[in-house]
Amino acid sequence: MSAASRNPVLLIHGIDDTNAIFCNMSLHLKALGWPVYHLDLFPNDGAIGIDEMAGQIAEYVDRTFAAEQPIDLVGFSMGGLVSRYYVQRLGGIDRVQRFITISSPHQGTWLAYFRFNVGCNQMRCGSAFLNDLNRDVSMLEQINFTSIWTPMDLMIFPAHSSRMPVGQEIIVQVPLHSWMVSNANCWKAVVTALSEPLRPSRPPEQTLLPQKLQPS
Repeated sequence: MSAASRNPVLLIHGIDDTNAIFCNMSLHLKALGWPVYHLDLFPNDGAIGIDEMAGQIAEYVDRTFAAEQPIDLVGFSMGGLVSRYYVQRLGGIDRVQRFITISSPHQGTWLAYFRFNVGCNQMRCGSAFLNDLNRDVSMLEQINFTSIWTPMDLMIFPAHSSRMPVGQEIIVQVPLHSWMVSNANCWKAVVTALSEPLRPSRPPEQTLLPQKLQPS
């Protein structure tokens, strides 16, 4: 893949983080020829719903990129769920060609029970939010989707919650959740996923409209 043919890469951080967490990864990707973008989700502590935060991605993409410009999307931790909602519910499936999540609680994390706000409620195992998002997870088969995770993750508990029934997975041996975005093996996995040839085009699936979710 030539540098000129590479899509812009949008990086989405997790809970209590800012885009600064991607500083070294961003420099690494830029050195390899990728145009890299990021935004700060606000508030970043889960005080608003993941669905609301996803709206910030939609607004940023529409404001930053031409309508015909495809992008690649990388979400870390909660940022992977925010990105998934954008892709699956807010039309991102038509903009995103490669989608990578890093240590994201796709099936929930028990640590979310230790904080009482909307975003953390949505990240609890078996939440209405996750059940809704997972019921049509097959739509991610339309694009290149990759889940990168570590079995030693103590923030995503159980760690295999980061696994998905679609796409490809890359397992890296990184001892701490927060180290994932600064680990060279994780960077290598991201570069591999961003370099994959695109999947053959498929008929689009119907995007389900957001439903009114009850607190879990």
